[in-house]
Amino acid sequence: MMRFWASALVFTILASGAPNSSPPTPQATEEKPASKPKDQFFTGNVTAIDDSSITVNRMVLGKNSATMTFQLMADTRFEGGRPPVGSQVTVRYVSSDDGKRAVHIILRRSPK
Repeated sequence: MMRFWASALVFTILASGAPNSSPPTPQATEEKPASKPKDQFFTGNVTAIDDSSITVNRMVLGKNSATMTFQLMADTRFEGGRPPVGSQVTVRYVSSDDGKRAVHIILRRSPK
């Protein structure tokens, strides 16, 4: 019985220390597909609008104001109609190398 345990112990030591018969496989690098730009939102008052762009200014009490200009494309959706200057809007946009492109513009409040 002692001989069985001794041979089992020797076999275990040799098996764990022996190099694998198959070469190690390299870690598979997971390539992510080109990700779609993430949608972002900006709410404020329209200060200028034309056929190719819209400029929106956001003023928060006690903080600095921020102004952004967005490109209007043929597929830009307008909810509530095309906003006039002075109206409050929310712009859903995506950033790209070409700038900020408006995807969806929601008219929140018309000017008084």
